[in-house]
Amino acid sequence: MRARVVTPPQPVVTWEEARAHLRLDGDDEQLLVEAMIAAATGHIDGPEGWLGRAIGVQTIEARFDCFEGCGNSLRLPFPPLIDLVSVKYLDGACGEQTADLEDFELFGDRIMPVTDVWAWVGCAVRPDAIRIRYRAGYVVDAESDPLVAKLPASIRAAILLMTGDLYANRETVMIGASASAVPMSTTVESLLAPYRVFS
Repeated sequence: MRARVVTPPQPVVTWEEARAHLRLDGDDEQLLVEAMIAAATGHIDGPEGWLGRAIGVQTIEARFDCFEGCGNSLRLPFPPLIDLVSVKYLDGACGEQTADLEDFELFGDRIMPVTDVWAWVGCAVRPDAIRIRYRAGYVVDAESDPLVAKLPASIRAAILLMTGDLYANRETVMIGASASAVPMSTTVESLLAPYRVFS
């Protein structure tokens, strides 16, 4: 299985929140701080993130080997899952086929056919034969989309703490470096640990 982000998320921590957290006056450093927020969030979010889950609402495409679907269900990575966008697969001639979304249901992090009739039969024998797009992540404001879980306060706090660490240590941490260079204190790891997903 491999996954990629099709539609990236909007920031889950705003400039205004970070400015208050950092006790900044004015907007002189807004671009710098927003880059730090993006680096901190990118370090933990999505397919490349430390948490192994989606933070901001995003569309992800997961591709599976047809043999992974032999049991008629597949585990979709990077929760929390919101809804399905599309289910496609390559047939025996490697032509892309689109399945009807009404034939499938989400049960937690698993996609399953509504009846036992549908199966991944006839898929091409390729590592990317099954292609499932879905929305995953948390909303900042629960009233904006009642289907989506609200961003946990500890994840928001961890992003703000990481942003603060980057801001305080600008000379030792390069902005624009890879997300693996973002510092994570023991406090940040403790805040995030309950949400970490291990494959």
